[in-house]
Amino acid sequence: MTFWDQAFDIPGYKYGTAPNAFVREQAARLRPGGRVLVPGDGEGRNGVWLAAQGHEVLSVDGSAVGLAKAQELARQQGVPLRTELADLAQWAPGPAGFDAVVLTYVHLPPAIRADAHRRLAAALRPGGWLVLEAFTPQQLAYASGGPRDADMLYTAQQLRADFAGLLREELAWDGVVQLDEGPGHQGAAHVLRWLAQAERGETQ
Repeated sequence: MTFWDQAFDIPGYKYGTAPNAFVREQAARLRPGGRVLVPGDGEGRNGVWLAAQGHEVLSVDGSAVGLAKAQELARQQGVPLRTELADLAQWAPGPAGFDAVVLTYVHLPPAIRADAHRRLAAALRPGGWLVLEAFTPQQLAYASGGPRDADMLYTAQQLRADFAGLLREELAWDGVVQLDEGPGHQGAAHVLRWLAQAERGETQ
């Protein structure tokens, strides 16, 4: 089993079944009935909730165990959910096929982060939204979850560089929030909330 297969192979849901608070807060920006890509969706809490809002959702993860639990959660809630087992280090969703990309605590190693981010940004249609929440390096002082390796934690400056020329930053906020996301994310945490929009291009 992979690391994440083992992490998700537990009774219940490691990060709960409710959507991330920032995803819920920003969902009103998304085009009604739009196509939404949720890379690193794990057990499906965000993908299933977005599907319940009427979106056509593709949840992608490297854990077959997580995606099986995502499908079960979708069945329980009576919503359709497409899933795909893939490694984000190589996976490419194809160009301009989605109205939104939602990245919640998808911490990628530095060697692949920028390239993977640019492939995901390229999946956005003009005007599409990227909604991202991740732990910052300051999270190392907290015990509420996330990687224990500072190189795996994110700053707004890194994201601006990763998405330069592809996305226009709308919001960059970092600070302390109280997480209540299953046993995996509990308590005070230092997070980055980043929102950006795909460039619309010049009108001719």
